Amino acid sequence: MRLTRFTDLALRVLMRLAVEEGGLPTTREVAAAMDVPYTHAAKVVAKLQHMGLVEARRGRGGGLALTASGHEASVGGLVRELEGPGEVVDCDGTTPCPLRSACRLRGALRQAQEAFFAALDPLSLDDLTKSPTGPLLVSLSPTPRTD
Repeated sequence: MRLTRFTDLALRVLMRLAVEEGGLPTTREVAAAMDVPYTHAAKVVAKLQHMGLVEARRGRGGGLALTASGHEASVGGLVRELEGPGEVVDCDGTTPCPLRSACRLRGALRQAQEAFFAALDPLSLDDLTKSPTGPLLVSLSPTPRTD
């Protein structure tokens, strides 16, 4: 299974916020640290805020902070929600697969997809940011982007 870029970026943003030691980074600073366009990071932050994982404060002294539920969230649950419902293969698409009525592949792939999520279920963001990842995330310094 392959994650969308949106989910990948969301997980990286959450991990970066999980190790924030001082102050509240802005969306622009997080985007620079993750080396992604600001517009992509802003869309991700808006979704994470809607999910109750990130708190965004405006104005002087504002920025982004991971909420308590963000620290404790299951990575498997996050990936399920960010990826949305769907199967690995689209058997009923615009050109339905002629094998769909007697195919065993669809069920096997559904089972493999659930195993993928289940492997991530016990992990929290705090688990993902333990050494050596956490110190590396802290050391990331924003580099100016030109977009």
